[in-house]
Amino acid sequence: MVKYKLYYFNVKGRAELIRLIFALSGQDFEDVRFQMDQWSEYKKNTPLGQVPYLEMVEDNGKVFKLGQTLSIARYLSRKFKLTGTDLEEQALVESYGDLIYDLQNEIVRPRFEQDETKKSQMLKKLFDETIPKYFQVLENLISNNSCGYLASCGLTWPDLFLFTVIDNWLAEKKDSLLANYPHIKTLEEKVRNNAKISEWCSKRPKTDY
Repeated sequence: MVKYKLYYFNVKGRAELIRLIFALSGQDFEDVRFQMDQWSEYKKNTPLGQVPYLEMVEDNGKVFKLGQTLSIARYLSRKFKLTGTDLEEQALVESYGDLIYDLQNEIVRPRFEQDETKKSQMLKKLFDETIPKYFQVLENLISNNSCGYLASCGLTWPDLFLFTVIDNWLAEKKDSLLANYPHIKTLEEKVRNNAKISEWCSKRPKTDY
């Protein structure tokens, strides 16, 4: 039996997608969280010098470590059947995940801008142009499927990813942002109201992001 350990800072951040995959799959895992001042202690054990990373230990003692959020998400989703049913559908599902990753990077970028004037300009462009551009693409994808998710096969890991991007980075503006995207709004509600996701969200540590 494989034991899973997920290492990341004590925030949702770039690890929450992986936590949601575990939660939806009903798979136990050790959620190893640490503070910024402990980073140097944990960094030496990372496979790529960054987090999140996943450590899997088998009964025979064999250890497998994997870094990078999307690589971990793809790996676990294949194991837990949260991706497409054939190669073509899997490729489409992964392309949706990449698209949402690009969106997340756009959303996070202004947080690190030190110049307040430039930061204000970046945020204006983000909410006036960038997010609507991505949301319209995602809205169209969902509207093409009767199941109400991004892929026609049903709930897959990019749906979880879109949910956590909205939940984590856009929560304060969610209602106004989703007003013009009813299919995204419905998807977000469906994921939030999933019993396993709801349980995880209610018991996870409370953090700012």
